[in-house]
Amino acid sequence: MSAAERLARARLETLLSSAGIALDGSAPHDLHVHDERFFGRVLAGGSLALGESYMDGWWSCERLDDFFARVLAAGLDRKTASTAWPGRFGALIFPLGRRSKAFVIGERHYDLGNELFEAMLDRRMNYSCAYWEEAATLDEAQERKLDLVCRKLGLAAGQRVLDIGCGWGGFAGFAAERYGVSVVGITVSKEQAAAAAERLRGLPVEIRLQDYRDLSESFDAVVSLGMFEHVGPRHHRTFFEVVRRCLREDGLFLLHTIGNYETTPAPDPWILKYIFPQSHIPSLARIAAAADRLFVVEDVQNFGAMYDPTLMAWHGNVESRRTSLPSRYDERFFRMWRYYLLSSAGSFRARHNQLFQVVLSPRGVRGGWAQVR
Repeated sequence: MSAAERLARARLETLLSSAGIALDGSAPHDLHVHDERFFGRVLAGGSLALGESYMDGWWSCERLDDFFARVLAAGLDRKTASTAWPGRFGALIFPLGRRSKAFVIGERHYDLGNELFEAMLDRRMNYSCAYWEEAATLDEAQERKLDLVCRKLGLAAGQRVLDIGCGWGGFAGFAAERYGVSVVGITVSKEQAAAAAERLRGLPVEIRLQDYRDLSESFDAVVSLGMFEHVGPRHHRTFFEVVRRCLREDGLFLLHTIGNYETTPAPDPWILKYIFPQSHIPSLARIAAAADRLFVVEDVQNFGAMYDPTLMAWHGNVESRRTSLPSRYDERFFRMWRYYLLSSAGSFRARHNQLFQVVLSPRGVRGGWAQVR
């Protein structure tokens, strides 16, 4: 090991020890280094280098989720200027969410193959945080979430509902079956659109491959579950303006989104490169500013802690079913996917990221919105 590598190792060892993490220790959350170039690479390259070196097999950890929960809870993301840890994001600001790139997230992430997501998700294929109150399984927790959304919106038979970012149609199918509504769902993923249309055949559901900015119709209620993270700060206001023009005066809009506890300027570079291009986690302040003078905020619920068990369930499903997946998902892909799911679980466990459900109305519910939980 060179002098520079020894110095980098000592610096990293000091940082990790403050979070109760040892190098090559015996605890499940300890970090094991397999290539001594790791130390200099991470301290120089930050968050991107940390994730890429894991994908390259330069280091390992038995419990990545616990590792990241400890790192973020200890504030190590704030103790180094090199952005060595996810959470203190160092990517340059660029125009996220611009129309010319609207379908990039579909092509790069959601079109990875329905086989992967069928193996990972619940039976209705919901790819957003589940609601684990009085639920023992992922299927139950996701149905609890869908029912919570329907009750918050006060859905009734005969209504017409818009689902922005409908995914594989989990909400659309549930709302049509259980509440007797018709649903228009839009997505920017070709694979999602095709699979959702097939899965929901026979129900009063229309699935479209469409950018949200092209919408100009009237709906009794609007919902968006896990799509707002791809809009980008420069287009938050446009998003809310589209919802406003599509929502009846007496309707309700429910926004379900991952949220940051601070207003950060740019996303994590590793997540941006490998998982969610054109993405940005909004703070509650950004959401409120975008809705200003367009909507009355009737309710905000944060159940971000429930994303931890959701992500762990997804991880468990992928790991247990990986041998049945096509060979194009190679070992490097699984290392990348494991890092994504478990680092995210650790972030929510440390309460570094949140999950907001926000209920909004165009002019305020007369007499007040009756809180639903």
